[in-house]
Amino acid sequence: MEPSSSNTGFIQQQPVINNQFYDDVSYQRVARLFLPSDILDKITPDAAQIGQEILSQQVFDWVTDAEHNQPYLRGNGRDSFGKPKSELVVGEGWRKLQGYGFKKGVVALNYDTDHGPYTRLVQFLRCHLWEASCANTLCPAAMQDGAARLLQRHLFSSAAKKLSPIEREVFQNAYSHLTSRDPTKTWTSGQWMTERTGGSDVSQTETVATYDPFPSSAPVPLASQSESIPLGPWSISGFKWFSSATDSHMTILLARTHPSKGVSAFFAPMRRHNPSLVSHTGESGNGTELNGITIQRLKHKFGTQSLPTAELELKGMRGWLIGEEGKGIQEISTILNITRVHTTVSSMGYLGRSLGIARSFALVRPVGMGKGKRIALSSHPLHMRTLANMTTDYHGMMLLTFYTIHALGLDERSLPSNQAATKVPTPPKELVQPLLRVLSSLHKSYVCKITVPLVYGCMEALGGVGYMQNVESEHLNISRLFRDCCVGAIWEGTTDVLASDTLRALKHPLSGKQSVQALDWLILSSKNAGLVEEWQVLKNKIDTGKQEELLPEARGLVFRIAEIIISVLYLVDAEADPGVEIEAMCARFMEKKGFSVCEAPGKRAREGGLKLDQAIVYGAGKDLAQGAKL
Repeated sequence: MEPSSSNTGFIQQQPVINNQFYDDVSYQRVARLFLPSDILDKITPDAAQIGQEILSQQVFDWVTDAEHNQPYLRGNGRDSFGKPKSELVVGEGWRKLQGYGFKKGVVALNYDTDHGPYTRLVQFLRCHLWEASCANTLCPAAMQDGAARLLQRHLFSSAAKKLSPIEREVFQNAYSHLTSRDPTKTWTSGQWMTERTGGSDVSQTETVATYDPFPSSAPVPLASQSESIPLGPWSISGFKWFSSATDSHMTILLARTHPSKGVSAFFAPMRRHNPSLVSHTGESGNGTELNGITIQRLKHKFGTQSLPTAELELKGMRGWLIGEEGKGIQEISTILNITRVHTTVSSMGYLGRSLGIARSFALVRPVGMGKGKRIALSSHPLHMRTLANMTTDYHGMMLLTFYTIHALGLDERSLPSNQAATKVPTPPKELVQPLLRVLSSLHKSYVCKITVPLVYGCMEALGGVGYMQNVESEHLNISRLFRDCCVGAIWEGTTDVLASDTLRALKHPLSGKQSVQALDWLILSSKNAGLVEEWQVLKNKIDTGKQEELLPEARGLVFRIAEIIISVLYLVDAEADPGVEIEAMCARFMEKKGFSVCEAPGKRAREGGLKLDQAIVYGAGKDLAQGAKL
């Protein structure tokens, strides 16, 4: 016997993380199910290349840098002589990752590429790959996307008629920046709603906007000298409690304009031109400063530590009204539809990568089976059943998430009459918006909550190594993914807030019946008696119960509807692309959730042994020889 040392004896082989575009079986199934084959063929080379590039050592070095060199206020917010100076500093890794995302069009693709109603699906399939390698740069990108969509609605719809020439110029300039792929020109955006009075509840907003146009006798001050973009006529003051994307170039925010009116939405640039500023070298005339904003302090968070999140004091911030006074909630809902999908996709991206790491680790990790026998974890029956069950939950949530994106795409771009439809249930045009209204809150409430313990389970699957920060092997750092994943169930509406919002949508006096009708249409399309019967019970409860009486049960009610929809989509997927693995996953999911599986495919296969579990985890026909050699 030879004693081990720090450099001799058994040393675990490093797992190899594979390109998720090909390695993630669920990702592949979702892409085939939701996209027409011609579009999938067209986007595959570019998406596959992204899947490979984001696993490069360069990208992981940027991630490590972004996490290590976290955002800070230079001089803690003051210069050497005590003068306030809100200068935010972000690391090189953060800037590089953000620039990579801009070049790859993580937002721009939806605005400069036309795949019809499938454009959003193409965009978010790319985002899903990028999430776990982007070090949270997709958070400001989410708000960038939402702001672009909001300005797009006002620039290119009937609302455009209400814009003055100068408003059109200002909004068009911002829209062009938001949808650019050039890192030197692209803007991100903030989304300032949260105040100390409440997060998602903006009814007590204390930020005040006053219409105070500049005198006509003098030139209007500029937001940008180089582009001659003027500052807005509204003066905005208040305090914003949480502002992620503090390094953004603009923001959409809520403020009150009158005590008797609801909150209003505003666009404001983050910086403004100040010709009187003098640099430390004595130069003047080209200076810029924050647009009436003081960064009070940066937040110290459990996760998303590379992301600059701050408390902001606004004093005379200049902005432009978006839409009508008092209609800010309607305006901001356009952004929320986008940012909630981004948040859910981020949760799924973290889980997809975590499962990929767990799969790769199982291939190279030897474990004892008693009596001196050693096998790879990938051949351990209990471990494979555990990963198979997690994969089944993951695929169900992928189906729900991308069906919501399918509805979002249909809402933004109608299905052309000559476009071949996929096998995914596509609602009638009149039911698209009512369905999206429910799914927007429902899918995030369910997915972002369920994802957290599953990512933790992947961390556990690596044993003690999974609990480590692993900055020296960043590609294995599930603990970072877990910390970042936890915020998904909190920002853009907590689980209970969104469950309450879903209930509100279903009980709305004007549009509630349409939303119920949309769900009715989707679930009845499955023609599965068990699911239809379960839905009818819930539907009756929704129809007959008062909103305040149903509120305590809202989370359970929403989660049950989510499980029914997932089961419907599982049946669709199993029928569209049948196989022992997907049929077993469908049956296992439905049985786990208490639905009758007598009509589900794969009833017998759901109880299959190790071979079936390995096929669910790694895909049918996957060569597990690497693990067999251990």
